Amino acid sequence: MSVSALPPTRARRWPLATAAAVCLLSFTAFWVAQRLAHVNMLDVMVYRAEAETLRAGDDLYAMRATSANLAMTYPPFAAVVFLPLTLVSVPLMRTLTTAGNLLLVVALVQLSLQLVRPGLARPAARAELWRRTLLIAAVVVWCEPVWTTLRYGQINLLIAVAVLWDLTRREGSRWAGLGIGLATAVKLTPGLFVVLLLAAGVLLWRRDRRVNQWLRTALTATGVFLGTTLTMAVALPADSRKFWTGTLFETGRVGHAEETANQSISGVLARLMHTDAPGLWWAATAALLGGAAMVLAVRAALRGDKAVAVTVTAFTALMISPISWSHHWVWCVPLLILLYDRCTRAWTVTGAVALAFASFALWWVPHDPGRPELDQNAGQMLLSAVYPLTALAVFAGYALMRRRARRSLPGGHAAADPTVDARRDGSRTGASQADVSQAGVVAPRSPVDGRQAVAKE
Repeated sequence: MSVSALPPTRARRWPLATAAAVCLLSFTAFWVAQRLAHVNMLDVMVYRAEAETLRAGDDLYAMRATSANLAMTYPPFAAVVFLPLTLVSVPLMRTLTTAGNLLLVVALVQLSLQLVRPGLARPAARAELWRRTLLIAAVVVWCEPVWTTLRYGQINLLIAVAVLWDLTRREGSRWAGLGIGLATAVKLTPGLFVVLLLAAGVLLWRRDRRVNQWLRTALTATGVFLGTTLTMAVALPADSRKFWTGTLFETGRVGHAEETANQSISGVLARLMHTDAPGLWWAATAALLGGAAMVLAVRAALRGDKAVAVTVTAFTALMISPISWSHHWVWCVPLLILLYDRCTRAWTVTGAVALAFASFALWWVPHDPGRPELDQNAGQMLLSAVYPLTALAVFAGYALMRRRARRSLPGGHAAADPTVDARRDGSRTGASQADVSQAGVVAPRSPVDGRQAVAKE
C-alpha cells in the first residue's frame, strides 16, 4: 500500500467533495479506534501540568506529573506555549488536542505536497492540491508515528508543520524563519534546519555574492530563537538557568536509551550493546552519520532540490538525537510523498517504506516494564531498529542514485541548477515542458500511468 499522491489523471477522477468525505470517514474511524483503544494521552497531561506549574510560580524542572512520574524536558518557553491547555477542562482539552492534531495531519500533508511539487501552490492548482491532500491524509493518519502522536497528545505534528510552513514560503517572504525559530525554542531538534539553511545560504552567497532566501530564513530563525530564549531568561531566570546549565544534558530524565520506542542511533546501539549508556560509541556514530547526511542535504540544497534537503535534514535530526521516540518520526509523511514523486518504481519503493512505518513492527518485541530490551536477540534488535534502518536505506539509495547520475554526465559532474525544481514542477503538473531529473538530465521516456516518466534520483 502506498500513501502517495495520486497521478494527475487519476486524482481528477476524485471530486473534491468525495475526497473530503473519504478523509472525514477515515478520521472518524481513527477517532473511534483511539477511543476503543482507551488511549491515555499521557503527554498532553504532562504539558498541562507544566503550564499549571508555571502559573503557580513553582520550579518547572522539579515538577513530576501523571502516574508515570514524568518530568519536563523542554526549554521554559514550552510551558508558556502550553498555557492555553489550562483554560479548559481535561475532557475538553483531550478532545481539542485530538481534533487539532487531525487538522495538523492535513496541514502536514498539504505542506509536504507543496514542498515536493511547488506548482501545486498556484491558484490554478488549488483544487488539485486539496484533492490530493485529503486523500493522502485519509491514509497516513493510520501510520504508527501519527497514531502514537495522537495517542499521547504529542506536539510532533505542530513542530513539523511549523518547520514546513517556513520552508514552503514564497521567495522573499519576511516571515520565513519564524516557525523554525519558535519550534527550536520549544524543542531543540529543529535547530538542525538552521544548520542546513546557514550552510546552504553561505555557500550560495559565496557563489552569487547576494543574500539569498536560505540565508534570510536562517538569520530570521536564529533571531527568533535567540529573542525568545533571552525573553524567557528575563521572565523566568531560575528555570532558564536550570535548563541551559543542567537539565539540557540530563538525557536520562527523558527515558531509558534502550527502550524500543527510542528509534535513534543511540537506541539502536544501546540495545545492540545491552546497555543504557552507549556513550562515546553513540557520539562517534552520530557525528559520522550526521556529518555525511548533512553533506547530502546541503548538496541537494545547492542544486535547488529543497524537498530532498529538508527531508534528509529531518531524518538526520531524528537519527542523531539521543532520544527519538517513534512518534517523533511523523516526518515519514513528507518522505513517502517525496519517494513516490521521485522513484522510478514509485509504488514498490514507497510501499516498502510505507510498510515500515505502518506495520507497528517495533512493538512486536517485548517492551514491558522490567527493561527487556537490554536482552534482545538478533531478530528483536532488527525489529526494534526498523525506523533507523529504513532511514539508512533511503540515505544509501539516494547517495547511490546521485553517484550514478554524476557518472552518466560528461566529465562525471552533475549539473547544479537552482531552477530545476521550477522547471520540473511545470512538467509534472501538466505543462508542456520536458521532464528534467534533479541531476539536470532530460529524460526522453514514455508516459506511464498518466504521468511522464523521468530520470529519478
